[in-house]
Amino acid sequence: MFEKSQSTDPLPKVWDENTRIGDMLRGKRGLIVGVANADSIAFGCAAKLRAFGADIAMTYLNEKSRQYVEPLAQQIDCALLMPLDVTLPGQTKAVFDQISEKWGQLDFVIHSIAFAPRADLHGRIVDCSQEGFLQAMQVSVHSFIEMARCAEPLMKDGGALITMSYHGADKVVNNYNIMGPVKSALQASVRYLANELGPKNIRVFAVSPGPLKTRAASGIGHFDELIDMAVARSPGQRLVDISEVGRVVAFLVGGAASGMTGDVIYVDAIAYRRLRKLGIQFTLGHRRPQK
Repeated sequence: MFEKSQSTDPLPKVWDENTRIGDMLRGKRGLIVGVANADSIAFGCAAKLRAFGADIAMTYLNEKSRQYVEPLAQQIDCALLMPLDVTLPGQTKAVFDQISEKWGQLDFVIHSIAFAPRADLHGRIVDCSQEGFLQAMQVSVHSFIEMARCAEPLMKDGGALITMSYHGADKVVNNYNIMGPVKSALQASVRYLANELGPKNIRVFAVSPGPLKTRAASGIGHFDELIDMAVARSPGQRLVDISEVGRVVAFLVGGAASGMTGDVIYVDAIAYRRLRKLGIQFTLGHRRPQK
């Protein structure tokens, strides 16, 4: 796509390149939606998937965002870069039409977009407007369903559909507010899509990273407190980074995860499930023993 492209991995590595076991995703082609800048979870996925050999198509929201996304696309030798605003009728279909024309098939889709109007995000769920709720559901949930519908005929040999969720879908998290029910709906959609598309060998996942300092997350009220809380609860006293999320997504896209589907995969450096077994429940931003 670009005249002077460099297919390099710009993110930190945890292994020696000389000892890496091949390009496990060579020959696979996929679409990544949600790259806004170099700190985006979607870019962590794009960079790692490309580093493992996959061909990548990416989108940008509008012309204003293109100036930030296009250099990143060039950095990883992106094959297609297209505009996509999922609130505009016809744009999602247009993206998949371009992919069909260029590649004729698709192996994976990474969906990493979510939105809620600021007033609704910062307010109580009880006070959420109907318009704000519907917009949050459209952008954060229905867009994934629509992408699954468009991708299905292109995934002729099976494939993987992956979206991004958060722990607030499962437990109450302070200040996550309306996005909690929205992400719960997203996770339920993952299970139903996995059931419907399983006969075609299309696997569906939600990946649940811990809190990351992305542009989208900055809209959550008291986000720094959420970061501090996550670090305090992590056995390693740390957050994950976008490259760690990208490596897990690469595993899910690859053949090693062929026996998995319909799952929520936690990539958060926090042993939530282990803590539950110990009788600890996360509610309202605090730990409390279960009775």
